[in-house]
Amino acid sequence: MGTISSLKRGQRRADARQEAPMRTPKRLYAQERMIYQPELLTCPHCGDLLVMCNYLAWDKTVQTLDRVLSVASRPGCCRHATCAGSRMRLLSAEGQRLALPGSTYGYDVLVRIGWWRQEYRATYREIHAELASQVRISESHVGYLYQRVYLPLLACHERQHRDHLARIATQQGGLIVALDGLAPQGGEPQIWFIRELSSGLTLRSGWLCQQDQATFEAFLEPLKHLEWPILAVLSDKQTGLVPAVATVLPHSRYQFCQAHYLRNLAEPLAEADVAFKVALRQTVRQQVGDVIRQEPRTVPGQAGVLTVTGLLPSPVEKPPVPASQSPTPRDTRTAPASEADEVITQLFRHTRYLLTLKGRPPFRLAGMETYERLQNVARLSLDLLATRYESRLAQLYQGLQSALSPFAQTYQEVRQGAAWLRDIAYILEPAATHAVRGEQVAGQLRGYLDTVLRRPDVTPTLYAFGRHLDKVSRSYWPGLFHCYDVPGLPRTNNELESHFRDTGRRLLRTTGQKGLTQRTLQRQGAWELLPRPPTAVQLLAAVCQTPPEDLAQERQRFAAHRQRFRLQSRSLRQTQAQFNQLRERWSTLQPTGTG
Repeated sequence: MGTISSLKRGQRRADARQEAPMRTPKRLYAQERMIYQPELLTCPHCGDLLVMCNYLAWDKTVQTLDRVLSVASRPGCCRHATCAGSRMRLLSAEGQRLALPGSTYGYDVLVRIGWWRQEYRATYREIHAELASQVRISESHVGYLYQRVYLPLLACHERQHRDHLARIATQQGGLIVALDGLAPQGGEPQIWFIRELSSGLTLRSGWLCQQDQATFEAFLEPLKHLEWPILAVLSDKQTGLVPAVATVLPHSRYQFCQAHYLRNLAEPLAEADVAFKVALRQTVRQQVGDVIRQEPRTVPGQAGVLTVTGLLPSPVEKPPVPASQSPTPRDTRTAPASEADEVITQLFRHTRYLLTLKGRPPFRLAGMETYERLQNVARLSLDLLATRYESRLAQLYQGLQSALSPFAQTYQEVRQGAAWLRDIAYILEPAATHAVRGEQVAGQLRGYLDTVLRRPDVTPTLYAFGRHLDKVSRSYWPGLFHCYDVPGLPRTNNELESHFRDTGRRLLRTTGQKGLTQRTLQRQGAWELLPRPPTAVQLLAAVCQTPPEDLAQERQRFAAHRQRFRLQSRSLRQTQAQFNQLRERWSTLQPTGTG
């Protein structure tokens, strides 16, 4: 009999390292040996011919998608000791485009990982399964290469397009930028994004711990030092952002997002519509709730059981008999009753569905839509009753009439307010065939708002809503109409917000959890939001040209930001180790004598 170990599951002995030594890593055998020489033949300082050194640099094994290479570069140097470049050792640029310094994975492997992650929304496990037949790599290292190498490379790629930005600035006389923030979670700093609209390039992307004027001014300050002027800025009307833009970019036109303007206009109407919807649903359920919840019993003796699958599925109903076929005598007696049941059941199900409608202000108001569509159900019920009487149908019609009648005035008020919003949106979006100036749109909107305020036949609720429209419009007025005078300046910031939503959906697919998606955005969201070239071939060509020093600085920024989340770990063992480190650091401080 063997002895019973005192160790618990997952516990290791103190001398476990000696008992179970680490496995010897498997060797990679290169399929081809490649030695590169520098493309420059002359010294960049004195112009004399370079001399090849008698040793190899940058000698390593590189895994690519199709083979394993043993690569090295023979340095070149200037033979004149007095030359300023005599201490330089020039390497081959072509050889350095195979892999990053210090990495044994080729650029094509990095691009494949990033492309599958972002384009196909693959998980690390799926990427590893696809790469396992081509590259020797672990699943954890796939995640490391994506987060710590690919994303910083993507940020460096953005900085390679200053010449493209310069051409756009020359064509239109300056730059047009849009900025917006991604809603923070759990009191964490908020991600803000500045994008040049004509090129789609990211000027700045990062976190702000506060949303006040001083913070926004510091975030916008580098825009002042660009060699091109900022023609216009597009954003929402945040409290601290408005004076910050006026201070940092005083000569730029500041366009407020018209979509946010319309949503702010609709706020009181949306609140009234929500209350209208809640009260209407309660009343309808009180009147016809017991009626519309009825479902036909398809199988006798199985009350409440509908469609069932599995090893013991529910029986399949017989298909309805076409009208062209002559029914049997038994079918003649049962067909009208079963057909009536089917029609009433479908109507009940539709009514239940209408009670679950959701709104999306400013133009989709669930309370108003529910009222109108329930009226349609009541009218259809009345039409059916005129042909054939059915007690359940009569109960539905009478119940809906009783439920809808007390809300007629509320419905008319919400409907009128919605019509005002649609008219304002129509004024702000003129036909594309007619070019208009900002002062023309401003004059039309001012005239319409004055007409709304002077209407004598409105209820007190509508009068208050008209005053609200005028108040909000006056606060937005200085930044509503620049989009009609500046070519290329959009009316809304919807494109940037759509980019936020697409990034969130992509991360939700790859992480699988909403909470993990939010943590990913907080820890590396500024890099996840960066755009990339449209094809994998263009992406590979771009990242190969990244200067090593630029990448090293970007990786340092990435590591510094992730350092802020070191103590955000669910692992008790890891947290305890971090606490011990904090204790050690605290013990080195001079005591205060209060202990």
